[in-house]
Amino acid sequence: MTLWRVVRRLLPSFSFGNHKDEYELLPESSAGHGHDSRPRARRRPAFSYIHILRWFTLRRLAVLFCGAVCLLVVAVLLSGVPPTYNDIREYERGLPQHHVAENGADQPVYLRFPGHLWGHGLNNVLQEALVMAYVAHLANRVYVFEDYTWSHLPLPYTLYDFALRPTRIPLNAFVVGPIAGGALPPPNEQRVQQRAVSAAFYQSVCPRSVVRTISAEGAPSEAEGSALVEWWVKKIGVMDGVRCVEVESDETNPVFDRFLFGSPRVLSLLPGLYASPILGAFAWSPLVHSAVARNFAVLRPTDPQALYPPTRTLALGESTSDTDHVLAGMVAVHLRRGDYKRHCPRLAQWGSGYMGVNTHPLLPDRFVIPSPANNTAKEIEQVYLEHCLPSPKQLAERLHQVRLEHSLKHPGRPPLSRVYILTNAWGFFVSSVRSLLVADGWSEVWASGDIVLDSAQAGVGMAVDMRVGEGAEVFLGNGFSSLTSNIVMLRMARGLEPASNRFL
Repeated sequence: MTLWRVVRRLLPSFSFGNHKDEYELLPESSAGHGHDSRPRARRRPAFSYIHILRWFTLRRLAVLFCGAVCLLVVAVLLSGVPPTYNDIREYERGLPQHHVAENGADQPVYLRFPGHLWGHGLNNVLQEALVMAYVAHLANRVYVFEDYTWSHLPLPYTLYDFALRPTRIPLNAFVVGPIAGGALPPPNEQRVQQRAVSAAFYQSVCPRSVVRTISAEGAPSEAEGSALVEWWVKKIGVMDGVRCVEVESDETNPVFDRFLFGSPRVLSLLPGLYASPILGAFAWSPLVHSAVARNFAVLRPTDPQALYPPTRTLALGESTSDTDHVLAGMVAVHLRRGDYKRHCPRLAQWGSGYMGVNTHPLLPDRFVIPSPANNTAKEIEQVYLEHCLPSPKQLAERLHQVRLEHSLKHPGRPPLSRVYILTNAWGFFVSSVRSLLVADGWSEVWASGDIVLDSAQAGVGMAVDMRVGEGAEVFLGNGFSSLTSNIVMLRMARGLEPASNRFL
């Protein structure tokens, strides 16, 4: 049965024959001038919607549907099957704190945040996890670290952008150190029982019958970051003697919401974070470092140590001019496209400012929110797009300015000559940017898509880009981005001069 017959049966009262509205009448003034004033039938087109309906039989529709599904499956499979990272998960299971015999008074006390962020980008998850681990550290409890979770499906993969994506990736694929169960730096290294544990281990030693919960309801979410953390430490302290404590939270009552990280209120947390082992011993995973080292011919460090930065931190505001541990002559640029084509105009509508860390007073660049009283909506949007979604020409001009200012500030150093672009842009866009930069005198221009990664390294590719951005002599970031804000935070924690962090 054709689709045409189905429609005729379902809609018998609808006339598909010649309808009076299908006739085109001549104007009345034509009468009496030798013209035939009778209505003339409009010639039926040789191919109409009726022919289309008659062509679509149920069998043909079924074949088209099956063909589309097959093409989708082929496209997904051609994108490759992501790794499961089972080897890294085994590494996590083998951490020493997961095999310490628990007895009597030596039993550690745990703190877990089961309502942690999931289904978001790495940097949204990472900035929240850093502060949660910091709260656990101040409360003298063992932090329970979680997988990087994209989906709660009971399957190893989910579908995203017509490609398979792991539903969960172990945290140690991205980072190591105290936030992911690594050793605590002196003088805390002897406190083996205080090392963070995985959620899987926590569930094995904390059955639901012994878990006590704390609600996030009533938390002063609009307070300064340091005051909010202090409130949580005091509230958790009430649970003294309770072995397994969990903080209940959801989207309505989060522990730390996006407005904290998006506002200058987060700056009050930085001194404590820098002094704590959470950032003091933060490091990218060996998997990330292996990807950076694999591409040493592209990054071309003057000293191989630049590929493996020290984990030491300096006092907040103290910087070093030592360039031995940076990729000399390189500017790393965060140039985000994709979803930012929608996001950047929305920022203009909301009147948003830079992410909280990117408003640090030691940073040289500032973003002044345009006033609606003095600018049209279109003018305001153009200001935001220049700093959030710049065109290739605007980016080339900005990099030219940054290179000039850096040379004037450091006349004794070799000039900046290389560019590495952290980007999710299409290849043709990167090519247009590269052409302009080479014409402006940059000797080398590389991008995220130019480095060689195996499947496991590609799965943590964003962290690889961040490691390059952290180690570049100058970082030119997007002030509205959490990725940029985390790179700036890590660079300042390492003692790189604040003036080496610039914004588009």
